[in-house]
Amino acid sequence: MINNTVTKVLQIRHPIIQAPMAGGVTTSELVAEVSNCGGLGMIGAGYMTPGQMEEQIREIKKLTQNFFGVNLFVPTEFKVNDNEIKTANQLLNPIRAKLNVQDDNKEIPASKKMVETFHQQVKVILEEKVPVCSFTFGIPSSEVINELKQNGTVVIGTATTVNEAVEIEKCGMDMVVVQGSEAGGHRGNFLEGHQESQIGLFSLVPQVVDNVGIPVIAAGGIMDGRGLQAAICLGAKAVQMGTAFLTCMESGASELHKDEILHTPEDQTVFTRSFSGKWARGIKNRFISELENREESLPNFPVQNKLTKEIRKAATQQNNREYMSIWSGQSPRLAKKQTVKSLIESIVK
Repeated sequence: MINNTVTKVLQIRHPIIQAPMAGGVTTSELVAEVSNCGGLGMIGAGYMTPGQMEEQIREIKKLTQNFFGVNLFVPTEFKVNDNEIKTANQLLNPIRAKLNVQDDNKEIPASKKMVETFHQQVKVILEEKVPVCSFTFGIPSSEVINELKQNGTVVIGTATTVNEAVEIEKCGMDMVVVQGSEAGGHRGNFLEGHQESQIGLFSLVPQVVDNVGIPVIAAGGIMDGRGLQAAICLGAKAVQMGTAFLTCMESGASELHKDEILHTPEDQTVFTRSFSGKWARGIKNRFISELENREESLPNFPVQNKLTKEIRKAATQQNNREYMSIWSGQSPRLAKKQTVKSLIESIVK
């Protein structure tokens, strides 16, 4: 198998990283099994409290002796706009009524609180000496990066353009995940707008490789050994795979979510900001269609995310695909229901 700077630094046998999918997908079993099978398991901790994060880190340490990592969302300034919330609620109330859920406006998040939580999360990573920490939605302060590096933690950024990758290298991060537009879930863009950051992975990888000195990890639509080989040919040192691991037995995604991916053709994944206020790729359903023409008027992340939380939760509990956020990359036809072990073995083979 391929040995290079990424496999050496991350102490993994195979250049395969399981994408840190926030929201309950990255169970301790999934993360530990990926690491035990020679890849790098990652906790998607974006929505976790510091306490929940600490608990899961300790749980994983009991399940694997190998390296694993945690991914955090970099908090950005946002304003709570009452008119936007009012508009969003007018659109969401009929859906809430259908699903029999309450209006969820009691705890609209505050910018300051999210920054505090982020710093507490970083503190947990430092205290628990987590080997790897990656960031999405921006670049943390140089203090945070330096503290983690001094603590022996490998620090990884997420970029959707060459400029973003260059900034990640400038601020001293060790590696960069390059996220192509094929990727499922939320976009990691932070310098460029949504339109500007929709570059396909295999256009983006060689351009980033030519412009940065740090190792590049390719992410977006990669599902098997062919995708890994192609990414390596273009200069990436490893791949990060989300959807392929989401349909694995050990993943915490609901059975309906897994089933939707396994039975969806490639032309049914679309970008939407209706669920969270941040652009993300998922499988088209009624919720996306109904809010499609009003997307631009919705509040930004994390406000819209909070407003739709109970809708998404109820839809999942009620097995109602029409109102769930069914995140998926652009290669659903390549997804399989299998164990982590069989997925990694088939990629390596």
